[in-house]
Amino acid sequence: MTPSPGQTLREVRERKPLVHQITNYVVMNETANATLALGALPVMAHAREEVEEMVALAGALVLNIGTLSPHWVEAMLLAGRAANEHGVPVVLDPVGAGATRFRTETARRLLDEVKIAVLRGNQGEVATLVGVEAEVRGVESIGAGGESADLARTAARNLGLVAAVTGTVDHVSDGDRALAVANGHELLASVTGTGCMSSAITGCFLAVARDRPLEAAAGALAAFGVAGEDAARDAKGPGSFHVGLYDALAALDPETLDARAKIS
Repeated sequence: MTPSPGQTLREVRERKPLVHQITNYVVMNETANATLALGALPVMAHAREEVEEMVALAGALVLNIGTLSPHWVEAMLLAGRAANEHGVPVVLDPVGAGATRFRTETARRLLDEVKIAVLRGNQGEVATLVGVEAEVRGVESIGAGGESADLARTAARNLGLVAAVTGTVDHVSDGDRALAVANGHELLASVTGTGCMSSAITGCFLAVARDRPLEAAAGALAAFGVAGEDAARDAKGPGSFHVGLYDALAALDPETLDARAKIS
């Protein structure tokens, strides 16, 4: 029997896995706090001199290309290859892929040279990486051809990984199976970094469920979506919502998560 999102959350809190994140300047504090609030341990190491050693200690590696520079690309490749050698699952968040050639080429290089377990991106980013026409402005997805469910399945098959395409409804596929996750709130789009946070939470779930990447990715998005719903309940706007999101992640109850997760 496949463990439920609530069971996986309980395991995260019991095991407190170390989640190594090479992420961007804009969200580093947010993703570290989201990881801590959920119950895992973040480490934000990106120096080329230490990433291989650090990732060997981790339960998962999250690579996020939001604020790229050449030495960070090198560090991501070093960490990704080391993660593969040690059997540490890797999450890739291709922030802004499609907006510039550097971002797109970096995302493709990571996909080519590192075995990625889960690709978590918005519709425009994922569409770009599988050759579907899309419009990405800055780091925001403006539009992409096709349905997200079909896009997730196509990306999973073409790239040989689990693809999580997030939006109003999230779609997760391993190429054969596909899951839809309908949790969340519109205020999540009003705070920068919430997509990056969902990638960090995906890393937390994957760290304790590395043999079940499809279920880990869907469960992580459901957990983050439920926390967003809870944070929105008392929020007066984006600022109070942002603060409330950490509280909601910390307060997530495994049994309640299973009851409220909208995974189909």
